[in-house]
Amino acid sequence: MINGIFNRHLIDIHSMEYSQTKLFGENQYITGTHAMSILGLSRHTFEKMVQEGLIARSDINGHIAYDKGVVEAFKQHPEYIRIQNGVLDERNQLNDLTGKDWLPETKSYFYQKGLGANHPDAQIEKQHPAPFSFQDIERLILFFTKKGMNVLDPFGGVGSTAKACAVSGRHCTSIELSPKYHNLSIERLEKEVGRGTSTHHNLINGDSCQLLPTYKAGTFDFIVTSPPYWGILHKQDQKVVKNRVANNLDTHYSDDDKDLGNISDYEKFLDILIEKVFMECARVLKHNKYMAIVVSDFRDKGEYVSFHSDIICRMKNRPVKEGGCMVLQGTKILIQNHKSLLPYGYPFSYVENIHHQYVLIFRKK
Repeated sequence: MINGIFNRHLIDIHSMEYSQTKLFGENQYITGTHAMSILGLSRHTFEKMVQEGLIARSDINGHIAYDKGVVEAFKQHPEYIRIQNGVLDERNQLNDLTGKDWLPETKSYFYQKGLGANHPDAQIEKQHPAPFSFQDIERLILFFTKKGMNVLDPFGGVGSTAKACAVSGRHCTSIELSPKYHNLSIERLEKEVGRGTSTHHNLINGDSCQLLPTYKAGTFDFIVTSPPYWGILHKQDQKVVKNRVANNLDTHYSDDDKDLGNISDYEKFLDILIEKVFMECARVLKHNKYMAIVVSDFRDKGEYVSFHSDIICRMKNRPVKEGGCMVLQGTKILIQNHKSLLPYGYPFSYVENIHHQYVLIFRKK
């Protein structure tokens, strides 16, 4: 199969060269198709460059042709370099990405990227029982905001969103219930980004259920967070015992009654999460801006719980207090390809190794 494709590719090249020789003889002129191939440009962009006089075309024996030397020289032209680097559309009010950088981010999946457990800048992060990579959050922040914009994380954890904002030039408001993780967030920014960094962001030790109603509607440009996955951190399976208990690391968020991870009833947990946190987040989000929620499905006593779809069902097309409606724009799959496989269910039944998360993307319209 591969050899067939390779041979067909060679035939196409030889056909192109033969056609040019037949049309123009053994000289420096080439067809537009060959010129586009050399430059790696689409027909639309190539023709635009021709119309603007940046690439000259000639009439050779009644056929349109291009001087190969001129085409090669165009690679050094500032306009060609600008096209290759990508162009920032002046109409783009969402982010600072060029069209070239924008397009790959519209894929419905991406791979989780982390520093690695032994990296010096991963030592504070791994003290939290369920951290997420600041690099993954930064990717979302770069797409949904411009520099200087305000980002909210109502479940701040150990400051992954705050760090992502700090390194990308955004301002973060991070609310974290646990004093321990709040203090670690500050320490993390100071150590991993630079002294004084934490003072440029609003790191709050408090309860989002109580604090979010104090903000004015339309305060934030983007909201991104990963909430507690109900009480799954209280379930110490073999993976938790091996990776966290053995290393004397926290296995759950806290013992605080206000901690959503300590609510025993799943429906009550969902009610509080949606009504007191996410819909309040929607209220303080600016119109036409986005909210990204990073979640994973899980199992409870053998039952598969589709957490991501429960959130979607409760939030999709919900009216927002003080105006607007939350519209589901899409879901991204965050692939966790690095996780080890465990023999769940073997050899009796199918039990998934859940190696992905969902990024639920809502827009306030």
